[in-house]
Amino acid sequence: MTSLSCQRDLFEIPREVAYLNCASFSPIPRPVREAGERGAAIKAQPWRIAHTDALAERVRAGAAALIGAQPGDIALVPAISHAIATAARNLPIPVGSRILHLANEHSSNVLPWQRTAATVEAVERGAGTWTEAVLAAIARPGAAPVSVVAVSPLHWTDGSLVDIAAVGEAARAAGAALVVDATQAVAAMPVDVARWQPDFLAFPTYKWCLGSYNLAFLYAAPHRQGGQPLDPNGYNQGAAGARRYDMGERNNLVTLPMAEAALDLVQGWGVPAIAARLAWATDRLAEAASGMGLPVPDPAGRAGHILGLRLPGGLPTGLVEGLAAEDVHVADRQGVLRIGPHVHVDEADIAQFGTALRNCLANRG
Repeated sequence: MTSLSCQRDLFEIPREVAYLNCASFSPIPRPVREAGERGAAIKAQPWRIAHTDALAERVRAGAAALIGAQPGDIALVPAISHAIATAARNLPIPVGSRILHLANEHSSNVLPWQRTAATVEAVERGAGTWTEAVLAAIARPGAAPVSVVAVSPLHWTDGSLVDIAAVGEAARAAGAALVVDATQAVAAMPVDVARWQPDFLAFPTYKWCLGSYNLAFLYAAPHRQGGQPLDPNGYNQGAAGARRYDMGERNNLVTLPMAEAALDLVQGWGVPAIAARLAWATDRLAEAASGMGLPVPDPAGRAGHILGLRLPGGLPTGLVEGLAAEDVHVADRQGVLRIGPHVHVDEADIAQFGTALRNCLANRG
């Protein structure tokens, strides 16, 4: 067991539900829901609305603390796609250069680059690791220069790791910028911008940060803070640092209080303790799958908070739906059974997963 105990009492998850799909949407803890409800109640009586810049700054500082940044390095944005589009607007991208991303990457870290003058190249993993594949793509003889390496610390479909520090070093040596979509990393594993040295890094609140939809954070390195916002507005005009990239309608009465409450919980537990708790859960889930004779990925090659199972012959049709019918909630991501627990998961959830998976596979012959 880990130093962080199960936090199920903070969540409104019925005992009969094993929710293991936090890589899609985390459940919000009760204090986070209550914070959002208080914010909505104020909007119902708008004469009670107070100036909320101070709340935005507290949330900004909380987000910065999670990645080892300063508050002035963080912009408040509505989504990862907005954050990546801001990065794309503010990086030098010569015509004919290459922008690299992982094959089968999430669209938020692909589509914005397709609007640039560069050639957008999906790096296939091949037989080795993602890190090896990206490093080989950067250094490929005879290829056009690389202007941007846009990667994630782990692949969103199965949790397979990318060594961002090594990729960043190779990118800088090649004269390329490093842009990190840390959606599936921040608050579930250690993230340190001083070590990784990204030009830009983005993460939302609605997954591992236990917050609401429609709020994300964009880290801009100090040398990337002089650019142009995607949406000029009253909050970012004349602002210093990364605040110049803040979104319009930034001072949201619902999402900001929810983010503050969620970040307070995360910081109170500590990311190392959260990561250890999640690694304990995925290790037990992997043991349950292995006990059925299913292949499981090497823990050394995957993130501690996501378990991606590739079943022999592919996922049986209706498996995810069958598991849901037994109140076990996971996801199919490009043929991978993706399992993502959070701090509410306990031994009973893991046992329920094992029983339900065994039943569903047996029923499909």
